[in-house]
Amino acid sequence: MNSGILLFLLGFLPLVTPTCPVPCKCTTNITDCSLKNLTVENLPTAFRPSAEIIHLGFNRLTSIPNGLFDNLRSLQVVYLQGNPWECMCDILYLRSWLQWQQNRSVYRDVRCSSPEHLQGRIIAYLTEDEIVSTCQHEYCSLALLSQIFLFILLFLQGILVIFIIVYLQKFRRMTAEARSTIRELDQQVDPWASSSINPSNND
Repeated sequence: MNSGILLFLLGFLPLVTPTCPVPCKCTTNITDCSLKNLTVENLPTAFRPSAEIIHLGFNRLTSIPNGLFDNLRSLQVVYLQGNPWECMCDILYLRSWLQWQQNRSVYRDVRCSSPEHLQGRIIAYLTEDEIVSTCQHEYCSLALLSQIFLFILLFLQGILVIFIIVYLQKFRRMTAEARSTIRELDQQVDPWASSSINPSNND
């Protein structure tokens, strides 16, 4: 009886055991996602809860999604070197997570690749004001682009209105000319019509 229950539970074991995220390689406590050409878009959205070491080095990561490491209770270290980190708004989560780590020396190679004025800086030691200032610059750039786009849109609308006005004026002029031509033709036709009617009346 007990052996039957055990076999039944073993049959469901693959369903409850977390799988290794694609395209990484995993052992019991190590998840290796290094050199996989990962970006923020194709980075695994979750890792095995048993992971103690995660390798994310030498990919194309510019930031880490919010909360990615928060539920990994066994996690001890994440290797992040060799990525082109963009130290702007999206880097706030990674910077906060790094500052909570007891051994920050492991992360001395996790440095900003951009923007230019923060290039080479260690992310764990960035101040919040330095990152927020880049956010404001980013928002200002977006606002400027929005204003430029709006100006272009208004300019095109203005050209369209002018085109419609010119077309309507031309259409009115053509309509007036057509009516004038019709009146002239009617005037030319009327004498012929009256002359053709008069001989019959005389008879």
